[in-house]
Amino acid sequence: MSETAPRVDLSGYAAAVPDEVVRLLTSGRRVLTICHENPEADALGSALAIAMLVEASGGVATPVCADPMPEMYKFLPGMDRFRTAPDDTMDYDLLVVGDCGELERIGPVLESHRELFGRVPILDIDHHLSNPRFGAVDWVDATSSATCEMVTLLAWRMGAPLTAGNGMMAAALAGGVIMDTGTFQHPNVTPRTLMVTAALREAGADLSEIARRLYRSKPNTQLKLFGLVLARMASDLGGRLVWSTLELADLAASGAGSAESEGLIDLISQSETSEAAILFKEVAGNGSTRISVRTRDGGVDATVLTGTFGGGGHARAAGATLELPLDEARPVVLARARELVAAVER
Repeated sequence: MSETAPRVDLSGYAAAVPDEVVRLLTSGRRVLTICHENPEADALGSALAIAMLVEASGGVATPVCADPMPEMYKFLPGMDRFRTAPDDTMDYDLLVVGDCGELERIGPVLESHRELFGRVPILDIDHHLSNPRFGAVDWVDATSSATCEMVTLLAWRMGAPLTAGNGMMAAALAGGVIMDTGTFQHPNVTPRTLMVTAALREAGADLSEIARRLYRSKPNTQLKLFGLVLARMASDLGGRLVWSTLELADLAASGAGSAESEGLIDLISQSETSEAAILFKEVAGNGSTRISVRTRDGGVDATVLTGTFGGGGHARAAGATLELPLDEARPVVLARARELVAAVER
């Protein structure tokens, strides 16, 4: 692994990484690693780390995200490597799509490069239970807290040091795990998650600083945005169902960018009475509405609610997009949510 052998040993967990995944990444010479639009730390960290693994095996990689890099993630090393579109001069032989519950989540890159995605094999690496397996090879592990947890094990299996890039890989992967576990507070944290995180810490990832930057340091514009959305929070069923709405006007009023809405649903879900928390987001340009859902352990399955509207995710955290304007989408979603919450008995 490195000149000084690591004390944290992930060999037992890494043995479960599929051979075909290792083979594809090792043999790929010109690889596009792409994450979903409106990215967060798990999508970005896994795409960057996979690009580094390809390069460690002698290939060339292009990390891509359809949207510009959100300001809140620019502190992580290597985020300046991301492009918003594939390199059209590159004849890719492998596409790696990470942290996408469905292929369409990569956004406009899919439509603008249909021929590429139809011609080149796709390696699908994801931890969403609802993933429909859209790749030529699919590695979907719904027991993983984050795609970055999976990619850490992949790096170990491939013999790549987690210290690669002067700590860049470890920081990127740790950012994803910290983000998707809510700094290890979500029920998706397992003993494997903690072992993976220990290995990343040993490799140099500054867990405290990463957690601070992701969860405890916010621009004033983001705080203003949170205040506007929290002020209109509503509830029903004795507080067992709570929700709020992010309107486009809120972004203008606060001066915040759309990426600064990250973390709002987790704040709403802190309601001590809620079985289900929903954030409705008005989507610019096409009259649709995005919903983010969080539910309490042992109660409503969030994928059942979002699946009603063609979405997916995890049992405790899921999302969907409705091709309806905000005022029409909200009552439809709330009606279904009321049914599911009312059926919960504790």
